[in-house]
Amino acid sequence: MKNVRIGTRQSPLALWQAREVARNLQNRNIKTDIVPILSSGDKNLSQPLYSLGITGIFTKDLDTALLNQEIDVAVHSLKDVPTELPHNVEIIAVLKRDYPQDVLVRKASAATLELKDLKIATSSLRRRAFWSKAFPQTEFCDIRGNVETRLRKLDEQDFDATLFSLAAIKRMGLSVDYEHLPMMISAPSQGVVAVCARADDDETKELFKEINDRPTQICIEIERNFLNTLEGGCTAPIGAFAEMNDQNEIRFKGMLCSLDGTNCIEIDKIFEYRDHVNYGEKLAQEIMKNGGEELMQQIKNSL
Repeated sequence: MKNVRIGTRQSPLALWQAREVARNLQNRNIKTDIVPILSSGDKNLSQPLYSLGITGIFTKDLDTALLNQEIDVAVHSLKDVPTELPHNVEIIAVLKRDYPQDVLVRKASAATLELKDLKIATSSLRRRAFWSKAFPQTEFCDIRGNVETRLRKLDEQDFDATLFSLAAIKRMGLSVDYEHLPMMISAPSQGVVAVCARADDDETKELFKEINDRPTQICIEIERNFLNTLEGGCTAPIGAFAEMNDQNEIRFKGMLCSLDGTNCIEIDKIFEYRDHVNYGEKLAQEIMKNGGEELMQQIKNSL
C-alpha cells in the first residue's frame, strides 16, 4: 500500500492537525507523508479576512493540490472549509471534537479592566458582533496571523485583549491565561479537524472510515447546514453549536447577528436525532421566519 500523502497549511496549528490525522492512520499500520502547502490566507496577513472574500481563503490551495493528485487528502480546521465544496472534493472524516469554545486572552496591563472597557483585537465578524451585543461601546481593531503571531501582537500593539478558539491554545500546548465567554456561540464546526479527499478516490475514503467520529459528524452536519441555509454565499455573523448526548438527543444553539450586534436572533433547541432529517436547514428556516431574512439582506447590503 502506498503512503497516504496528507496535505496541510504550514502554520504550527495546521501541522499539529495533520500530525494528529497521521497518528490515527499510523495506529492502523497505514504509512503517511505530510505535505505542507502555502495557502492564500497565509500569504496576506495585512487585510481582515472579510475584505479578502473569506470563502475558501485557507482551503483553495489545498483543494487545487488535491484535485491535481499532488496529495491524497487535505486536512483542515473545519470552520475554514466552505459549506459548498469544489466539484469532486468531499469531507471523508472528522476527528472527535475537543474544544469548541471561544476564549479571551488579555495583556497583563489590562488584567483588572472590566470586559466592557477592553479594546478588542479581532478580524472575525462573528466575534465582533456577538461581543458588541453584550458590550455595545467596545472599540475593535483588526488582527491577523497564527496563534503565536497574534500573541506577540497582543504584547506589542495598542489593544487590551484578543479572542482565540480554545482548541488552538490547547493543541499548541500554550501556557496562557484565558477566560471563558458564555455570551459567545462558536463558529459552525469550530474545534473540529476535517479530512477531505477526491470524491472518486474510493481507496482513500475506505482507509478513513474507522477514523471518522460519528457523533461529531452528525453535529457538524447540522451546524454546516444551518450556516449554508442562512448565508446563501454571504459572510455574516453566525454562530452554531450542536452537541449530542448518550440518549441520541441533540442540544443546538444558534445565533444570527447584525454586524454591530444590535439585532440578534437566537435559537436554543433540544430534540431527538433521526437520520435523513436536515435539522440544520429546519433550524435556519426558523431563524429566517423570525426576522432573519430581513437581517441577512441588511448584512449583504452593508458588506
